[in-house]
Amino acid sequence: MKKIIIPALSVMLLASCGSSKMASGNTGSTAQTPPGKVSGTKAFVEAYNSISLDDLKKNLTVIAADDMQGRDTGSEGQKKAGVYMTNYYKNLGISYPKALGSYYQKVPADYMAKRGGRNLPDSENILAFIEGSEKPDEVIVISAHYDHVGVQKGVVYNGADDDGSGTVAVMELAKAFNNAKKAGNGPKRSVLFLHVTGEEHGLFGSEYYSDNPVFPLANTVVDLNIDMIGRDDPENRGKQYVYVIGSEMLSSELKVINETANKRTVNLELNYKYDDPKDPQRLYYRSDHYNFAKNNIPVAFFFDGIHEDYHKPTDDVDKIDFPLLQKRAQLVFATAWEIANRDTRIVVDRK
Repeated sequence: MKKIIIPALSVMLLASCGSSKMASGNTGSTAQTPPGKVSGTKAFVEAYNSISLDDLKKNLTVIAADDMQGRDTGSEGQKKAGVYMTNYYKNLGISYPKALGSYYQKVPADYMAKRGGRNLPDSENILAFIEGSEKPDEVIVISAHYDHVGVQKGVVYNGADDDGSGTVAVMELAKAFNNAKKAGNGPKRSVLFLHVTGEEHGLFGSEYYSDNPVFPLANTVVDLNIDMIGRDDPENRGKQYVYVIGSEMLSSELKVINETANKRTVNLELNYKYDDPKDPQRLYYRSDHYNFAKNNIPVAFFFDGIHEDYHKPTDDVDKIDFPLLQKRAQLVFATAWEIANRDTRIVVDRK
């Protein structure tokens, strides 16, 4: 997430940050699942349970380590993190979009410079891809930015929550979908796992993707964006919750799907505070999902709030709530699974 000044407030604000049964393609009842009980087919439950707390911690410990040098856009530290991520996908046997030819989509320095990103070097989005079994041309995007703010005055800003947490969640979701595919239960629709660069400087990586999509935007069903899901904010200290932003802005179905997925799995408190049109921080417009939303693609942005270590060198791995990170990742997975496997594409019926 990026810092941004809203002149009207004259203060520095923090941000930028046919239907079926779950896991089989039919939406079904919204009755609440008992705590600890996950509802769905065997294929769904096995994939869901493969989202591992230990693997989240293992990957985040690498991504947010000091030797990644804060992962500033185009920096050597960010590129090192990118190599770790692409090797992860290679080792799992998850490939990249054929049309791209590699895991990397170059985001040129001149593109960013024209949008205010002065003196930034060339950087890269990282894309992993699982092709759908029945509707491969329809694409679900699960996104997170993997850049952070680098080194400032000799101090490394590791960005464990921002957005190391989202980065490793996307990696874990890819593993879960891939496990299902290897077991013969791959998603009906294709899933693109999109790690974008340049978010901290101005949402550059996601804007570049939306201007130069690997898959037609007309075929893009939804973007589920994950930006900071490893902590809690002062308003929700100790709660089992997540902010969900924008889920009903463009589609009357997406919020319902997400709420149903939540009731059948982790039963988190879903907080819609930032959907308020009067929200002074305007978070709906200030993370990578918005570059999809402005192209009329439904979005949901999963977020933990603004905490005391936001954009500080103290945003470290030892402060991550890994059980809560795991639950939030599982919620995104359950939502993506339903959208990927339902009979009909979710509607776009709001503006």
